[in-house]
Formats: sequence, C-alpha cells, structure tokens
Amino acid sequence: MGREIFPGIEVDAEKLGGKPVIKGTRVSVELILEKLAAGDSIEDVLEAYPHLSKEDIKRALAFAARMLSMEELKELEEAA
Repeated sequence: MGREIFPGIEVDAEKLGGKPVIKGTRVSVELILEKLAAGDSIEDVLEAYPHLSKEDIKRALAFAARMLSMEELKELEEAA
C-alpha cells in the first residue's frame, strides 16, 4: 500500500522502486516532468495516459515545485 507524501502523490517500495507516482497508478512524477520538458503538452500526456486527469498533471508539477523549494541554495550553487 502506498503512502501519500503530497496530495495525490504517493510512494510505495513495490511501485517503481519507491519513486513518487500519481496516487493509484504506476505513472511517476518523473515521467510526467520528462514528457513535458521534452515538449509534450498536457493534452499529449493525457492522451498517452488516459487514466490520468489534468489535476494529476498539476499535482505532479506542484509536487516538483515543492521539492525544489526545499533545496538549499548553497547545494544548488555547489552543483553548478
């Protein structure tokens, strides 16, 4: 059983090695971000994964933004 770590986002060691996924699916936040970064539109993602909703995509983006906001500026500067 997955554990919700953000509204609509869960992790489960049995699903994709514990990567954050859209709750109730095996679609990772990472996959959604990669598709959008590659130029796919939200509509393209929804067409490829019809069991997702526009709200699921927004949740994935909000989760990613939250994770980035928790990073230390110093860590980001060191990585650059």
